[in-house]
Amino acid sequence: MYLLSLETADPETFFTQQECLEIFLRSKAPKRMRKRSALLMEKVLMRNNGIGKRGFSYPEIDTIFDANPGKLNQVFEQKAPELGTRALEKALEAAGMSPDELDGLIVCTCTGYLCPGLSSFIAQQVGVRDSAELTDLVGMGCGAAIPSLRQASHRIAADPDSRIAVIAVEVCSAAFYLDDDPGVIISACLFGDGAAASIWTGNAKAGAWKASRFDSLHLPDKRQLLRFENANGALRNRLSKDIPDEAAKAVRTLYDASLNRGMNPHGLTLLPHTGGRDVLDSMEEAFPGEKFPLSRNVLKNHGNMSSPSVLYVLKEALNSGADSNQLWLTSFGAGFTAYCCCLGRETY
Repeated sequence: MYLLSLETADPETFFTQQECLEIFLRSKAPKRMRKRSALLMEKVLMRNNGIGKRGFSYPEIDTIFDANPGKLNQVFEQKAPELGTRALEKALEAAGMSPDELDGLIVCTCTGYLCPGLSSFIAQQVGVRDSAELTDLVGMGCGAAIPSLRQASHRIAADPDSRIAVIAVEVCSAAFYLDDDPGVIISACLFGDGAAASIWTGNAKAGAWKASRFDSLHLPDKRQLLRFENANGALRNRLSKDIPDEAAKAVRTLYDASLNRGMNPHGLTLLPHTGGRDVLDSMEEAFPGEKFPLSRNVLKNHGNMSSPSVLYVLKEALNSGADSNQLWLTSFGAGFTAYCCCLGRETY
């Protein structure tokens, strides 16, 4: 399948890590936590973690750590469709399309729950026609964008004339939860909000980017390393200190499998999900000689946005004008899972 457009949408408000610390200290959370836990929060926010700022859709940000589960999901219900709608409208404009030209809409998220899913709300707000097929992928975590693209590729293989939009949208601020668990604390210091929308078709044009060579890896025996769990109705993020090394191993496994199946490494640009500074450090160790400046730039300006992050990295690559006709995109997250695909430019 071929890429027609890729656009992103950010929250209106961004905060530096220093400002995030000030929000935490003004809240009631430090009084509920052990002193060493509050000190850990301060240490993680103030260390060199590769993050300069993060965007939050959550209104009345000073109350974020005091919100109950009902309030958190209410924010998701309001803000996730808004972010997804803005991203899709930008992608449609970039592709020179009207909403009624879309044949399908696939939306992935993990930071809240709606039934019907986000696709219903976004389709209505954008004006997608009633006969377009809507699909929601929920609960796949940070890695979800690439399997969502794979679902689009299946539809386009069946009908090459169809045009399918894929949206990854997360309101991570609507899933912030604090207790004395170090993983929970660290996750609150890393994640931000964002949305990315891409539009695809089966009709090739010279210069278009073609997505292919999708692959995946799932390791359920390592599920407890990274996952959401229910904490009295709130989403509690479990985050193990082993994630950087495990992510690097999983991605390296996928990469070697792609090589064994004939992928040409010559001139290949690797584009990993941002994850975090330690994740990218481990990734560079797993791929000697490789550096990931685009992923680090997205991390610096947005934090880890979960599923949209890897599409933000792809957009950076497409906008950078880098002299590469082959990109290798990889994401990873809850499960423990990892995914990849290739993008090659049609040059005929």
